[in-house]
Amino acid sequence: KKFRGNKMAISKEDVLEYISGLSVLELSELVKEFEEKFGVSAQPVAVAGAVAGGAAEAAEEQTEFNVVLKDAGAKKINVIKEIRALTGLGLKEAKAMAEEAGAVVKEGVSKEDAEAAKAALEAAGATVELAQLLDVINCIQGFMPCITTKKY
Repeated sequence: KKFRGNKMAISKEDVLEYISGLSVLELSELVKEFEEKFGVSAQPVAVAGAVAGGAAEAAEEQTEFNVVLKDAGAKKINVIKEIRALTGLGLKEAKAMAEEAGAVVKEGVSKEDAEAAKAALEAAGATVELAQLLDVINCIQGFMPCITTKKY
């Protein structure tokens, strides 16, 4: 570790190691904090063609998806019931998840399971998106300031 003044400096490797241990939800919260602290917006950015090409190749290999609740809609009670059925959460936790925009309902599931969960939540009245886990990782590894969700 290097020292700067009276403080120990943290290396980029330390930061990446810490980030790699976060769940997608924790990472999303961290990005929001960065946005607020530094007054920036985490939007997709086209960087070099090689990075974009690598991300496209990785997306083709994607096998794990997150089911992200964007909005519970007008039928929130039905959405809460569906969240409970999908996750096994209690009423209080499911209600909190339904009220939180961007909540990850299912994390790291197969495309088929993610699509089934999305369909069930949409049938209950929610707005849902599937997020590819590799998109998040590629954004961080490519030092691109973005957390993306894609509609399928």
